[in-house]
Amino acid sequence: MTEHTNTRPIGSEVEQLPRLAAELLEQARDHPAQRAARTIHSGSLLRATVIALVSGTELAEHDAPPAATLQVVQGQVRLYWEHGERVLDQGEITDIPPARHALQARTDAVVLLTVALQAGPAEEATARP
Repeated sequence: MTEHTNTRPIGSEVEQLPRLAAELLEQARDHPAQRAARTIHSGSLLRATVIALVSGTELAEHDAPPAATLQVVQGQVRLYWEHGERVLDQGEITDIPPARHALQARTDAVVLLTVALQAGPAEEATARP
């Protein structure tokens, strides 16, 4: 699903999220999986990926990265896990819980997933028994 092509070095270009959101939603509507994604930044510490989902489409349950946020660029999504859920609307952002989770588009939606590729000192301390 995620294309890790078209990544650029930091500071090389400004990305217009509304334009990219429209483009990815169009691609998602034409794709059998009803989703499309583009990584807009991939560095040694951080990855940012824009994901478009057609209404009703779900990203199946998967493991959480060490630290990540999910921001809704357009539409409404439901982020859920074994012991909870969050319904997020356009403009809202949340931390992704450190648990297996899934994502469902309640409307046609576009999200910005930002992932820390290495845990910082605070995350490493919490992960220790």
